[in-house]
Amino acid sequence: MTDPDTLLAQALDRARAAADDEALRALDREFLQKGGVVANLLASIPSLPPEQRKATGQKANQIKQALEAGIAARKAELEAAALEGERSGAGFDATLPGARLERGGLHPITQVTRELEDHFTSLGRMVLEGPEVELDWYNFEALNIPKDHPARDMQDTFFCDQPQPGEGPRDVSGKVVMRTHTSPVQVRAMERLKPPFRAIVPGKVFRNETTDASHEHTFHQMEGLCIAKDVSVGHLIGAMKTLLRGIFGKELEIRLRPGYFPFVEPGFELDARCPFCKDGCSVCKRSTWIELLPCGMVHPNVLKAGGIDPEE
Repeated sequence: MTDPDTLLAQALDRARAAADDEALRALDREFLQKGGVVANLLASIPSLPPEQRKATGQKANQIKQALEAGIAARKAELEAAALEGERSGAGFDATLPGARLERGGLHPITQVTRELEDHFTSLGRMVLEGPEVELDWYNFEALNIPKDHPARDMQDTFFCDQPQPGEGPRDVSGKVVMRTHTSPVQVRAMERLKPPFRAIVPGKVFRNETTDASHEHTFHQMEGLCIAKDVSVGHLIGAMKTLLRGIFGKELEIRLRPGYFPFVEPGFELDARCPFCKDGCSVCKRSTWIELLPCGMVHPNVLKAGGIDPEE
C-alpha cells in the first residue's frame, strides 16, 4: 500500500494542477467519496495491528482535511481567473455566434382556437366576440332561462356586486355576471347584424367550480351560430361533420343523442368515436365515444329576444 504521506502529496499536486472544475470533481471522487482512497484507508483499520489503528485513523482524517482544503483553494483560484478573464475580455472571440435565445411558443389553447377560426373563416363564417363581464339578461333571460328557471342551477355563476345601467338597443339593465357561456353573443349578434349571417364565438367563460382534473373556474368555449331561412338539422349535422373532418383530418364515426339546453330546440349531444383508441382509453373514459359537440337549433324565444321573427 502506498505511504499515506506520499498519497497526500500526489493528490495535492493534482489539485494545484487541475485545469477546471471537472478535474477537481474527478479528484474528489477518487479520494474523498464512497469507495475512494480515504474511505478504503479507513475501512482497512480493523485489520491492522491494534497499535497502528489510532495513527492510521488520524492520518486518514488529516489527508481528508488537507485535500478538501486544497480542492477548495484551487476552485477559488479557477473562479477568480474566470472572473478576471471576463472583465478583461481575454479569450473573447467576436466572430463566434452568440448564445441562442429560446423562442417562445403559443399556448395550446391559442393554437387550437386559431386552427378552429381558420377552419370556419375558410367556410365564410365571421368571428364574433362579446363581453366577459355580462348582463344577467343576456346571459340568462335572453337565452330562455328566466329568473325562476331550474336551468339556472345547472351553472354556478360568479355574480358581480355592481349593477350595470341599461345598454344596447333594448336598454336592459340589472345584475352583472361573469358570463357562464359564450351564448350571450348570439343575442348580441342578432341585435346588430342583419340575417342571413353565420358566425363563430370563441372566448373564455367562468363558472364557480372547484378545480380538479376535469373542471376549472375559467375555461374556453367556441360556438357557432347560423341565422338564415330554410336551415335544418341536416345542415347542422353536415357542419359538425365538416368541422371534425377538418380538425382530425379524417372521417369520424358520430352519433347524435337528445340533449337539453334551454336556448335550443331541438337539442342534441354529438358524440364521436374516439380517434385515439379502439377498445377504450382514459380520453374517452373507456367508452370508445367522446362527447364533443352539444348543439341544436336556436330556440324561438332566443330568436325573439334577438329581435328576429321565428316564423319567417
